[in-house]
Amino acid sequence: MFAVRRTDAVLVLVALVWGSSYLVAKSATDVLPVLAVLFARYALGALACGAVVLVRRRAWTRTEVRAGALLGVTQAAVLVLETYGVAHTTAAHAGLLISLTIVLTPPLDRTRPPLPARFYAAALLCVVAVGLIGAGGEGFGLPRGGDLLMLGAAVVRAGHVALVGRVTARHRVDPVHLTTVQMVTGTVLVLPFAVRHFGALAASDAATGSRLLYLALLCGLFAFLAQTWAVQRTSASRASLLLGTEPVWAVATGLVVGGERLTPWAAAGAALLLVGTYWGQAVERAHRDERPAHDDRAPYDAGKPLAGGVPRP
Repeated sequence: MFAVRRTDAVLVLVALVWGSSYLVAKSATDVLPVLAVLFARYALGALACGAVVLVRRRAWTRTEVRAGALLGVTQAAVLVLETYGVAHTTAAHAGLLISLTIVLTPPLDRTRPPLPARFYAAALLCVVAVGLIGAGGEGFGLPRGGDLLMLGAAVVRAGHVALVGRVTARHRVDPVHLTTVQMVTGTVLVLPFAVRHFGALAASDAATGSRLLYLALLCGLFAFLAQTWAVQRTSASRASLLLGTEPVWAVATGLVVGGERLTPWAAAGAALLLVGTYWGQAVERAHRDERPAHDDRAPYDAGKPLAGGVPRP
């Protein structure tokens, strides 16, 4: 029982760290340009992953390099949209809207059977919730600038997760190697656009530096390694459920630590979104478990330790 509780605690800690990343990223972009924050996050993460690779001393494969470079491009697209989005909305909104990845990913996965109508009912509930969250105090309406960027990030992240699932289903790859290549690829992609902000980055104070380290080391390397360790010691469904508390922690840190607030309409939308995403996740999991034994198509597993920090890049 102690081992089970310890594993659960690690998974909840990972979800908490990921949920808090939106407020930390927003705080960092308040004092630094978005591209400077992205470059620091990628470069520090690449250095940390490189250190782990040197310690482990395992052989690389061409597939890891090729797949890691491709996934690095899609991951960079997610983080660019996500970081610009959180800079123009609240951390609570960002954490809620990005959770749409849960219901957007399964339809993009071509390795699994068609989903039942109940799943799309849950997705429709999420659409209604987004309208409430993005409308402010005016009732139902269209999402605003930062919220739209977070919606775009959720769509691209869903495609990224589906792509990771296809790559890892077809090839045996070392998750640490794949993550390292993604980090290096992201650093290279962001570098040309971040060079002009190096002065601001060098002049940043200790508080800003600690936020950047938090994003790179805790939200990146630590969360990935901790999640991989924990998922190997529990069921995929249990891991998926606990990691799925990320939006709850995003809202909690935004409200309690960041001093943000939700309007009554946005609070109703938040409740609907959490219900919709958990409902959709439960329907997808049950449908996956009912797959006939003779069906050799590899199912999407929301709790599977996908490379690159699954299901979150």
